[in-house]
Amino acid sequence: MSQSIEALTKSLLHAGRQAGADSADAMAVRGTSVNVDVRGGVLEQAERAEGVDIGLRVFVGQRSANVSASDTSDRTIEEMAIRAVAMAKEAPEDPYIGLADPDQLATDWDVEALELYDPAPEPSPEALQEDAARAEAAGLAVKGVSQVQSAGAGYGAQQVFMAASNGFEGGYRRTDRGLSCVAIAGTGTGMERDYDGDSRIFQSDLRSPEDIGTKAGERVLERMGARKPPTGAYPVLFDERISSALIGHLLSAISGTAIARGASWLRDAMGEQVLPKGMSLIEDPFRPRVAGSRPFDGEGLPTSRRTIVDDGMLQGWTLDLATARKLGLTPTGNAARGTGSNPGPATWNIALSQGNATRADLIRDMGTGLLVTSMIGSTINPNTGDYSRGASGLWIENGEITHAINECTIAGNLRDMLQSIVPANDARAHLSRVVPSLLVSGMTLAGA
Repeated sequence: MSQSIEALTKSLLHAGRQAGADSADAMAVRGTSVNVDVRGGVLEQAERAEGVDIGLRVFVGQRSANVSASDTSDRTIEEMAIRAVAMAKEAPEDPYIGLADPDQLATDWDVEALELYDPAPEPSPEALQEDAARAEAAGLAVKGVSQVQSAGAGYGAQQVFMAASNGFEGGYRRTDRGLSCVAIAGTGTGMERDYDGDSRIFQSDLRSPEDIGTKAGERVLERMGARKPPTGAYPVLFDERISSALIGHLLSAISGTAIARGASWLRDAMGEQVLPKGMSLIEDPFRPRVAGSRPFDGEGLPTSRRTIVDDGMLQGWTLDLATARKLGLTPTGNAARGTGSNPGPATWNIALSQGNATRADLIRDMGTGLLVTSMIGSTINPNTGDYSRGASGLWIENGEITHAINECTIAGNLRDMLQSIVPANDARAHLSRVVPSLLVSGMTLAGA
């Protein structure tokens, strides 16, 4: 009988101490995943994976090293610890590393309240295949769709447990269920494709295959007959599907790693306006049934609801222990880690203030400009915030959609862009990043 993941973390810590570590932390993850792809109504590919990954981080003075493995035998654990300590002794000293003090640790949490695990039975491969086939059939039923490139369904379950020599122990289980469809229309150089999909913790919350397949088909038809836009300065409306990428750039710029290195276009913006007045950005790791919820962070610190931006003003950085120590600040409980990686700052669930207008209202009022529905590539200067991305979408003329756009580049400066955004009211509440469609009043457009 295999060891529990809790027992594995304790074995790792014991091996670390025996090998000469001054302190250590360990992580074990037991996971199962099943993925099925359908094409032409028949099974194209099916994959199932099961396994346990373990990781050990050791400290020798102010030096550290991290090792990981997928073999959980006693011999492997012993060898991991010996190797980790040897590596740590050769690593450079870092005055900011180290485990949390015992009084910093999370001691009370309610995993059940987060609803991260669906107790329903794992779906059979046949059930996943049926869902994917139904999504494909719905996509093909949309008049004008020539083929479905792929339709897939998947399920995953994980058990996570962490322990450290400072006394922290904690774990939780999580599940995810996904379904997607990619539709194609047109032929030759006029061929276009688009997609739709859904991912939830609970099977019962997942959108129907018919809804997903139909939406993928409808979206690809909107892209037909695409052409380049005129070059110039125009308003740009970021569709809700991709608008969270804009907020993602803000979140990256306030990461403790970027701030500690001085490599952020917001490094001097604490207490300054970064969003329009009246807008806030809230992090909440306690939302039930949401992928970004966490009972504690990757260093055993308690997570908490916090206001990142209040009334447009930046309130704080996102910090793990090391970056907080380097900046002389208090950690925010935002460390994320894997079995094979050291902790680093990351955000959990975030929500941006929504507006009162619908997306249709913003399209009507923007006059002439671009509705961006997909983006590719990225050129962003982390020090200045200068922004340039390839984009495609729909052209707006006199407040109405006229035709599709592709081979387009949009450019601007993130600081200016974010301070001018106008939000719609169409954000999906179940996502980890709840961000509505966002209108940016003036950007530079050019045909690629």
